[in-house]
Amino acid sequence: MTDTAPRKPIAWPMLIRQGHLFLGMIIAPSILMFAITGGLQIFRLQESHEGYTPPPIVEKLGRMHMDQVFALKKPRPAPVAAPAAADAPAAAVEAARPEPKPAPPLSKVLLQWFFTLVAVGLVLSTLMGVWMGVMVSRWKITARWLLLAGTVLPVLMLLV
Repeated sequence: MTDTAPRKPIAWPMLIRQGHLFLGMIIAPSILMFAITGGLQIFRLQESHEGYTPPPIVEKLGRMHMDQVFALKKPRPAPVAAPAAADAPAAAVEAARPEPKPAPPLSKVLLQWFFTLVAVGLVLSTLMGVWMGVMVSRWKITARWLLLAGTVLPVLMLLV
C-alpha cells in the first residue's frame, strides 16, 4: 500500500483568465483599430462623395481596414465628357444632369447608428480591458510587453 498525497486539481479558471489576459493584450490594438475604422466606414467617411472629400488619414485608415494597405488609392482617370453642342437645347442639358439620390430608408439609418454605438462600445470596453490588464492584474509587466508587441508587430508588417 502506497501513501500518496491527494492531487490538487488544476486551477482551470486561473489558467483561462491568464490566457485571456495574454491574448487580449496582443489583439487589443487591432481590435481598437478595427472598431474605430469600421465605425468610420459605417457612414462611408473614407470615400469621396459629392461635396465631400475625406481627410487623407481617414482614407488611409479605411484602406488599411479593408485592404491591409496604409496608402491612398490611386486616382481614377476622370471620364471624358462629350463636348456640349452650342446649339443644344436647354432641355437636353437639363436632362443630362443626374437625379439626386433618394434618402436612405429608416431601417438603414437606424442600423448605421446602432452599429456606430456598437463600435463606440467596443472601443470603450477594449480600453477598459487594457487598463485592467496593465494596471490591476498580477501580470502587469507581461501585459505591458504583450500590449507593446500587439501594437508594434502590425505596424512592422505594414512597413514590410
